[in-house]
Amino acid sequence: MPVPAADASASSTAAVLGLIANDMEAVDRVIAARLDTGVPLVSQVSQYIIAAGGKRLRPALLLLMTGALGYTGDQRYNLAAVVEFIHTATLLHDDVVDESTLRRGRPTANESFGNPASVLVGDFLYSRAFQMMLDANNMRVMQILAEATNVIAEGEVLQLMNMHDASLNEVAYLRVIRSKTAKLFEASTRLAAVLAGAGADVEESCATYGQALGTAFQVIDDVLDYAGDASETGKNLGDDLREGKTTLPLILAMQRAQPDESALVRAAIEAGDTSQLPLIVEIVRQTGALDATRAAAATEAQRAIDALRDFPANSHTNGLLQLAAQLLERRA
Repeated sequence: MPVPAADASASSTAAVLGLIANDMEAVDRVIAARLDTGVPLVSQVSQYIIAAGGKRLRPALLLLMTGALGYTGDQRYNLAAVVEFIHTATLLHDDVVDESTLRRGRPTANESFGNPASVLVGDFLYSRAFQMMLDANNMRVMQILAEATNVIAEGEVLQLMNMHDASLNEVAYLRVIRSKTAKLFEASTRLAAVLAGAGADVEESCATYGQALGTAFQVIDDVLDYAGDASETGKNLGDDLREGKTTLPLILAMQRAQPDESALVRAAIEAGDTSQLPLIVEIVRQTGALDATRAAAATEAQRAIDALRDFPANSHTNGLLQLAAQLLERRA
């Protein structure tokens, strides 16, 4: 049965996540149990970053998709915790590589505990996640998560290689974010199809939804680096530029700006120089690069919505549609 069209004003993201509030409490219990270790620093660092908040979109997507497909087994809690552990490990490693000091409005783990602890606890979370995925006793689950973890690592390396490269184009940019960010979204929704025993066509639709939503999520995140409010986003304006990341707003701005403005943006990327940040932000805005970037995110969000066109019409499917529609209003 076709699902109703999504309406971004019909429901808040909080209301969508309310559909799975009890399920997320069960996931939290799994997380707490599996972080119980005899090494205090491991628990301390892990709890610090997990307690930092956020919407926990990846496990939420797995739970919403299993709900849409009618799966109610407890294994969904275990695998939701697995994807959260993998995500948390990537955050720990990311912040070390990027030398970040702020995430979600509080000091990063590496800022609080040091780089060695962050890297090693990230390794612990990866290994714990692989222990937990064995509980599913399903080779397809193992394949999905092993591939996802590998692709995410490749994305991290690609991003490192692309640092301070102002010649990066849109294709190369999308390759990085689809590897680094969207892949775990895709894995989360694909896992839901496997747990539900869905056929190959449904699994691919789930994967398409996850990849498209994850891509749109990251594209909007890159917009917020030049249009956001630090008090809402929890990170410093211009962090991407300081790290030498050539994101879509900068790529489009350089394509559209006057030669001298493009040269200024290029030089800032290559040097990781934020001294001209107000001027660069103005260039990005005046060239229409932010609007064009939001339009690219809208295309991905629509692709996510289209992937669910033949799904059962229920509250969880509608919640997935709402998440895609509301993504374009994201401010943090």
